Amino acid sequence: MSGQSLLAPGKLSPTRSVPASIPRPEYVGKEGPSPYTGSEVQDAETIERMRIAGRIAAQAMAEAASRIAPGVTTDELDRVAHEFLCDHGAYPSTLGYRGFPKSLCASVNEVICHGIPDSTVLRDGDIVNLDVTAYIGGVHGDTNATYLCGEVDDESRLLVERTRESLNRAIKAVKPGRRINIIGRVIESYAKRFGYGVVRDFTGHGINSSFHSGLIVPHYDSPHHTTEIKPGMTFTIEPMLTLGTYEYDMWEDGWTVVTKDRKRTAQFEHTLVVTETDAEILTLP
Repeated sequence: MSGQSLLAPGKLSPTRSVPASIPRPEYVGKEGPSPYTGSEVQDAETIERMRIAGRIAAQAMAEAASRIAPGVTTDELDRVAHEFLCDHGAYPSTLGYRGFPKSLCASVNEVICHGIPDSTVLRDGDIVNLDVTAYIGGVHGDTNATYLCGEVDDESRLLVERTRESLNRAIKAVKPGRRINIIGRVIESYAKRFGYGVVRDFTGHGINSSFHSGLIVPHYDSPHHTTEIKPGMTFTIEPMLTLGTYEYDMWEDGWTVVTKDRKRTAQFEHTLVVTETDAEILTLP
């Protein structure tokens, strides 16, 4: 694995503004979101709005990812995604969600998820996950991917490739009538072939007009998550695989989650809708 030094918190820039004309999710300015009480199955009109949100999120992520290079700060990636979302009439869903201060999550190397963009400078050989969610038309679209920065060692590169493949395999396993735990069964069985850890405490989730609806989509084989997959359900799959343990520590910021052994980790995510036969990805650019 790369001999990079471990990460440390950087300096936060001021909170970015969002034009007043862009509608906010209901949780902005509050300690947390209101509980979701609707159905996990969405109607055709809601799904169409989610296609728009998902496409904008994917485009914003791609725009930010195009700037990834040694010497670039994670805060700069946040700026690019923020401006893209606002320019397209979307609110950055993470901004103000339970107090999160930025418009995307940037998780580098040993950071599993929820890394806060700051003055941290990307280095040659880093891997960096960008997690972008767009809120527009009253719904959210949530996606993430892990990118290579410069010349990355083979162990890290393979981790990234195989994490992407685990998501692809999980999506193919989604079919009406199956139980939601088929997703984790497929991911974990694939990850075990390479000795990777599969993060358990951070999961996929239902998504619609609510950022996190309450539906849990585990990425490990869980006998307790037996919700039936039905046409019209919308949720994310977002496996987090590690080179070592799946256990973690939390930074003092209350957000940044790092592997307990500080080994590297990768993640990929799409928002999906279940069709009559399989699943459609809503977060394609």
